[in-house]
Amino acid sequence: MSTIDDNAHQIAALTLKRFKQENGRRVMIAIAGAPGSGKSTIAERVVAMLNDGAGLRAALFPMDGYHYDDAVLDEMHRRKFKGAIDTFDVHGLRHMLERLKRNEDDVVAVPVFDRAIEIARAGGRLIPQSVDIIVCEGNYLLASQSPWNRLKPIFDLSVFVDVDEDDLRQRLRERWQNFDLDDAEITRKVEENDLPNGLLVASTSLEPDLRVKNPGTSATFANTHID
Repeated sequence: MSTIDDNAHQIAALTLKRFKQENGRRVMIAIAGAPGSGKSTIAERVVAMLNDGAGLRAALFPMDGYHYDDAVLDEMHRRKFKGAIDTFDVHGLRHMLERLKRNEDDVVAVPVFDRAIEIARAGGRLIPQSVDIIVCEGNYLLASQSPWNRLKPIFDLSVFVDVDEDDLRQRLRERWQNFDLDDAEITRKVEENDLPNGLLVASTSLEPDLRVKNPGTSATFANTHID
């Protein structure tokens, strides 16, 4: 069985290979998967491995910073469905990804989602020009729906984290248990929002360069081969 570290090590190795193929040009990596799939933890481990063992500078860029503000979601009557694909600023995210890939600016400030207050903080993280590799993680990075399908071509390597539905349900419940919610509210959030979002991600994402199972069997290559 693979572990989070096994998955992260494989992704880091492929990322390093891709970086060498690009002769030093900044590369962009996408790690996508359902909420609760473990993609955020894997992405953090990949960044740490690249920084610690590869002699490179890597940075993490979560797509959650592009949540619409709660006030906007209230106007859209979509606040209770926060996290659904239509509650993100996909165009803002795409333009930021393209800007980061061009790497023309000495430093770029990116928004970061603060889970303690459930709001994205503008300029929450700085990514300097000296960063070699950016690992972007998020639910919908490989979504096939327009205009989300314009994101995948930006990435030099794409990864999808698979997780079984029953395991996903349990992970999502555990995430909400730390927020002082009663069981009925946790069930509502999971069954009416988080789990449907996760199943949508799993069923509609474009084929990645690599699939990993978390937890489960070893990673398997998709049809798109890495040269």
